[in-house]
Amino acid sequence: MRHHVSFAIAATVLAACGGGKSADTMANMPAAAATATINGPMEPAAGGKVIEITMTSDDKGNYFTPKDVEANPGDVLRYKLTLGVHNVNFLADSNPGKTGLPPASALLQLPGQTHDIAVSLAVGTYYFQCDPHAALGMRGHLTVAAKK
Repeated sequence: MRHHVSFAIAATVLAACGGGKSADTMANMPAAAATATINGPMEPAAGGKVIEITMTSDDKGNYFTPKDVEANPGDVLRYKLTLGVHNVNFLADSNPGKTGLPPASALLQLPGQTHDIAVSLAVGTYYFQCDPHAALGMRGHLTVAAKK
């Protein structure tokens, strides 16, 4: 019995990390599904910009690119899935004393899906992670600078 449970858990983790879709399946997917947004798209405030952060699983691991991000209030962070299954979460316990943290995103599962976050946080440095892959090093930092 114990082996069956372990196998089921391992199979679930492998499917989630690998995306579980073949190249043929992805090639035949409607373009609208491949570019769907989870939250967004958002427009930056006047004078702001969109900062794209990709989320990837490959032979190098699971990671954000870039993992260290600088932004100003009014910018938009656009987390874009390239490969794998990922989310972004600004954990409260990893950001002590910080308020107004965005809620965790849903899991992005289709390459091209995005999750936008409007930067409205106070000046400072914030920690973010992909929940399923944080223990594997999929973490990053956002530094919010005073608007110039």
